Amino acid sequence: MVKVCVHRTWKSFIVYSSQERFGNMTRVYYKEAVGAFVVFDISRGSTFKAVLKWKNDLDSKVHLPNGNPIPAVLLANKCDQIRDSGHSPSQMDQFCKDHGFSGWFETSAKDNINIDEAARFLVENILANHKHFPAEDNDVDKIKLDQETSGGERRAQCC
Repeated sequence: MVKVCVHRTWKSFIVYSSQERFGNMTRVYYKEAVGAFVVFDISRGSTFKAVLKWKNDLDSKVHLPNGNPIPAVLLANKCDQIRDSGHSPSQMDQFCKDHGFSGWFETSAKDNINIDEAARFLVENILANHKHFPAEDNDVDKIKLDQETSGGERRAQCC
C-alpha cells in the first residue's frame, strides 16, 4: 500500500499483484483506498487471467463517496523481459475500457520504466475525483488556521 497526500490529508491507494495468496486479506488493504494499481506479469501470460478477479473484488468492496468505483490502473509489468502475452496495445485499450480501468501502462519495476508515469496518471485520477467531493470538515486531525477567536480578540499563546 502506498500513502498519498491528497488535499492535506493522507489517503491510500493500493497495489495488487496477481498472487492468489493475498486474496483473503483484501478488505484490510482496501480500507480508505482512493485508487489502485492492478499488476500482472507480462512475461507470464497466465497472470493476466487473474486481472479481472482482482478488479471485480476491488469494485465490490471499495467505492468513492458517490458510489463509483475508485480509479484503477492496469500495469503490465516486466516489459523488459520476453513477452508471454499476446495482447496488442489496442486490445489492452479496449480491455481497460470494457472493464472500467482508468488506463494501462507497460512497466518494469526493475528498470524503472513507466513507473513515474503510471503513478502520476493514477494520482491525477485520484485528484480529479477528490475535487468533486465536499471537504471532510469533521476530521479531528485537521487544524483550521483561518478561524477567528471568539469575540474578535486574539489571545497570546506560548510557542
